[in-house]
Amino acid sequence: MSKDFFTQLITRKTVYQYLVILILFSTCQAPLKKAEITSPDGSHTFVFQLDDQAAARYSVIYEGREIIGNAGLGFALSGTTIGDKNLEIVRVENTSVNTAWQPVYGEKNEYPDVYEESLIVLNSDSISFNIRVRAYNEGVAFRYEFPGSSDTLTIQKELTEFVLPPEATAWASLRAQSEIMKMPVSAVSEAVERPLLVELSDSLFIALGEANLVDFARMKFNSKSGEPGTLVAELSSEFTGNLPLETPWRFVMAAAKPGHLLERNYLLLNLSEPNQIDDTSWIKPGKVIREVTLTTQGGLACVDFAIKHNLQFIEFDAGWYGNEYDDASDATTVTVDPRRSKGPLDLPGVIQYAKSKDIGVILYVNRRALEKQLDDILPLFRSWGVSGIKYGFVNVGSQQWTNWLHDAVRKAADHQLMIDIHDEYRPTGYSRTYPNLMTQEGIRGDEESPDNSMVLNTLFTRMIAGAGDHTNCYFSPRVTEKMGSHASQLAKAVCLYSPWQFLYWYDRPESSPPNKGGAGGTEGYILDVPELAFFDQLQTVWDDTRVLDGYPGDFAVIARRSGNDWFIGALNGSQQRDFQIPFNFLDADKTYEATIYADDESAGTKTKVAIEKQEVAAKDVISRTVLGNNGLAIHIKALN
Repeated sequence: MSKDFFTQLITRKTVYQYLVILILFSTCQAPLKKAEITSPDGSHTFVFQLDDQAAARYSVIYEGREIIGNAGLGFALSGTTIGDKNLEIVRVENTSVNTAWQPVYGEKNEYPDVYEESLIVLNSDSISFNIRVRAYNEGVAFRYEFPGSSDTLTIQKELTEFVLPPEATAWASLRAQSEIMKMPVSAVSEAVERPLLVELSDSLFIALGEANLVDFARMKFNSKSGEPGTLVAELSSEFTGNLPLETPWRFVMAAAKPGHLLERNYLLLNLSEPNQIDDTSWIKPGKVIREVTLTTQGGLACVDFAIKHNLQFIEFDAGWYGNEYDDASDATTVTVDPRRSKGPLDLPGVIQYAKSKDIGVILYVNRRALEKQLDDILPLFRSWGVSGIKYGFVNVGSQQWTNWLHDAVRKAADHQLMIDIHDEYRPTGYSRTYPNLMTQEGIRGDEESPDNSMVLNTLFTRMIAGAGDHTNCYFSPRVTEKMGSHASQLAKAVCLYSPWQFLYWYDRPESSPPNKGGAGGTEGYILDVPELAFFDQLQTVWDDTRVLDGYPGDFAVIARRSGNDWFIGALNGSQQRDFQIPFNFLDADKTYEATIYADDESAGTKTKVAIEKQEVAAKDVISRTVLGNNGLAIHIKALN
């Protein structure tokens, strides 16, 4: 036999032996039971694993400490449950992302978007699903993904758990505008709002929440029966959708201080889809005054006030087209509700006057008219020259109304109309995708007369979700009788971020006609006091934001930069406090002038706000004793 024959035989035998080895190796290799994803800076780790019943479990580790422990995953579907048994990890697909993006407007002019991602592909004995996990430096997030095509999936209940120490402390509210109460996690007995702030110890805080809720059912957190400290996701309705589908993200953030969580609230934007509006030149942030007399005189007075005090918009509140609660009211007409105003109201004339002065007009429309007339009023309002709409008392929670509302935002964008959503809607990042969604309530604002302690609870919980329309007032008697002080009202406008910042909510210009018990019941005339200069110069969107210090209910100090100017809001709770405010965020090679606005009973104005100017630099610290329910507001301008 030839040498070539023996060579070929040996080669074939060797290949065969290698194949046998590979087959034996692959059959003996243990199946995957666990996957770990760690953030780029190593702070947050998400651990996914299958237990003895092959059920999906997860935990979250922050700086080496377990903060979510051995928690369940899955759903109750129509006819079956997934995630609780007989799962198999098929593979894990890993991706790294390191980028940044510039928002149309925001609390910073650029947001980092840096994370490690794992797609955990699972096999199930019922309906297959995957879990996508992202580990950011700011926190971890995960969502469920159902592959397939055309089939319909009905989710009856979500089984996602968040296992916390029972003694951990939470700041919880039952509804978006209800009181935020401090309580043990084990005391949660009804579904509570998201984001949920939890303190595990005096040096560790976490925030739990939801991002990129667009056409799903809203999630809240409820207790799991018989397991103190374990919270479970509770959907506001069933969900039915076609495959493939992706759920909203569930996120867990952790930090040593609650202010660090607040400062990194752009995580919700990162988890949302990028901007879908090509031309955003018509989207304008700014300050707003509400017109509530529903008269031509009142509208013109508000426009003139806006010009004088550097506001960008006026808003006509409920009643301009009739009784907002009457299904027969027609939002394509200007028909003043006689219970709110005797008129007359030449709305087109006011809009044109405002437009000639570069002041925008926002119109309030209740959900009853919106649900019937949305497709009619959007092109009509644009033809009138309207800048935006405040969607009033919208339905929220269920899949149906979540989908309707976000569709209404998209439709408004088609007509270049900006939107403010009234009442219970809480943001989850959609203003990144459709930045014509300027702001929303979902907040216990000034209409509820919260004292400073409640505002400070709001700041460190609700504001993690994003912009909040707090309906800030100034001259209303409730400012000093119930809420705090005038200087703290100035500070709130810095602390509580909103691209549309409503000011003077219960006030009106002196040239406006009387409004006894009118729309919203204005309570005070706007006086020409010196500290209005702070509101005049205040910005509503920012190049940088620093949460310098704070604790829910107790105090907060927030600094925000626009161009070369810094604005600082220091808000105090019920106890007198000595504030030490460092200026180390300023440029070291520049000098600045700080204008300080503080409550002072000896001040010679009705509002009792003293104004002081002093030169400051990065090395300086301002020390002030602030009484309970008072505040400080500071405007810093560069001198060189």
